Parts: sequence; C-alpha cells; structure tokens
Amino acid sequence: MDLLRSLPIGLYLEHPLTWLHRLDPRVKMFWLMSFLLSPFLANPWYRLGIVVLLFLVTIFGMIPKRVWWQQIGWLLLICFFVFCITLLLPDGMKLLTQPRFMLDSSVILPTATNYRYVLVDLPIWGDDFRLTITRRSLNLAVGTSTLIFTLIYSSTLYLLTTAPEEITAGLEEILAPLERWKIPVTEITLTLTLALRFIPLVMEEIQNLTRSIRTRAINWQKLGLKNGLKIWLVVADRLIENLLMRAEQTAMAIDVRGFTSPNEHRVLWHSLKFRRVDWLLLGALLPFWGVRVLWGGM
Repeated sequence: MDLLRSLPIGLYLEHPLTWLHRLDPRVKMFWLMSFLLSPFLANPWYRLGIVVLLFLVTIFGMIPKRVWWQQIGWLLLICFFVFCITLLLPDGMKLLTQPRFMLDSSVILPTATNYRYVLVDLPIWGDDFRLTITRRSLNLAVGTSTLIFTLIYSSTLYLLTTAPEEITAGLEEILAPLERWKIPVTEITLTLTLALRFIPLVMEEIQNLTRSIRTRAINWQKLGLKNGLKIWLVVADRLIENLLMRAEQTAMAIDVRGFTSPNEHRVLWHSLKFRRVDWLLLGALLPFWGVRVLWGGM
C-alpha cells in the first residue's frame, strides 16, 4: 500500500494546476477560516450545506478524481460511523411529561400539532433494551459528523491546492501587523514551512516501516497480543528515531547554508498579487457570512 498516493493528507498537488492553485493564498486562507469557524453553533442544515459546498468546490475545481476519491471515501466512512454511534446513544436528556390537570380517562383531547420528540422507539429485547432515536440525538449526529468532515476535508483541500511557500508568504502578509508588538512572525512562518515540508517525510517513514513488517510475513496469531504489542512498540520507537534523524539532517542543511536568522537571510517565496477572481471570491465572503448569520442559527 502506497500511503503517499492512496492517502495524500497534507501533500501538495503539483500537477495539474487548477484554478484553485492560481488563487491568492490569502484569499484561500480567509475561506478556509470561514469554513472552519462558521459551522460552530450552526444548525444541522447549514452544516450539511457546507459539506455540499465542499463537494462542489472539489468537483468544479477540476481536481483529478484519483487524488480525492479514496481519501474522501475513508473520511465519509469515519463520519458515517460517528453519525451512527451518536444517533443510537442516549441524548442525555431525561424528559418526563405529565398532565397539568387531572383529566377524565374518557375525555380524548385532540393533539395541537404533529410534533414528536421521540422519532423512533422500537423494542429490541423486550422493554429492557430499546432502540430510541430522538430529535436531539439526530441533531447531534448530523452536527458531529458534518463538523468532523468539514474540519478535516477543508484543511486537506487547502493544503492540496496551495504550495507550502505560498502558505508561508500569505500567512506572513496577514500576520505582518503583529511585528509591531515584536512577535517573530517570520520565524513562525518559517517553522510552519518546515513542518509542511516534513509531512511527506513522516508518511514515507511510516510506509517504509509498514512494508518492512509485511515482507517478514509475521504470523500474528501465533505471537499473541503481548508479543504483537512488543513488535509495534519497537516499530514506533524506530519511527521516532528515524524522524529525529531526518529533523537533525534538516537542521544541519540549514546551518551549512549559513542560515542564522530569517531577517538576515530573507527569501521571497512567492509574489502575492490580487487578481480579479481573487477580489470576486474575497467579496463572496460577505454573502457567505450573511447566510450564516441569517439562516445558520446560533
């Protein structure tokens, strides 16, 4: 299994270059923060709309299907399990209803509305175990699953269409006013660039260790739980050791090139310039948040 191809989390898609790649990284950063912040305290219908919007952006963004199909499949599977578990668990509300006045049993009052708090109430094993789905559990299930999907997939889509150097340049431009309070913005963005560049190395090390385990044809049934756990602890220790060695090699490469401070060795990663489509998408944030305030709920 090739993790770098089947699960491209945090990797940049260099080819083909879509219109999402050509957008200014600052505009994409503003939209990413909007996707991350707007679902909080929103109603389930708004969160479902965000999920549909992310699907439409992926499809109309002309991103190859081979890149996002398998990844989004695993993510949808995880969200489906979260939805089912949250839906079937108790909603945490113990509602006991009783009439306010003593009524004659022969008197039948018509119901004012068809509202029902308990949507499904089926006995599984008698009255001891019942399948109960309420409106609150349904809202929690939809809200939790869509929130997980939005947080993970929007960030992945941003990293997929934005180079690490563009992210660094855009974030440095956005955080530039903080330099007045002596906040090391350049150092922070440099650290972010190195962290993004380090993600493929982590995936590669995990892939190599996984292949090394598979090639040895270990019989896990004969080993048992205790011995199998020992092997995985050895693998985890080896993974941490390899990652620390890669980090040391990166630090030595920076030191050899004479990099002492970002201010003395400033590198212009990317030339930032707003185009017409950038201004249009930046202006589209106003109706986006307008929909959130008017119909998104609190």
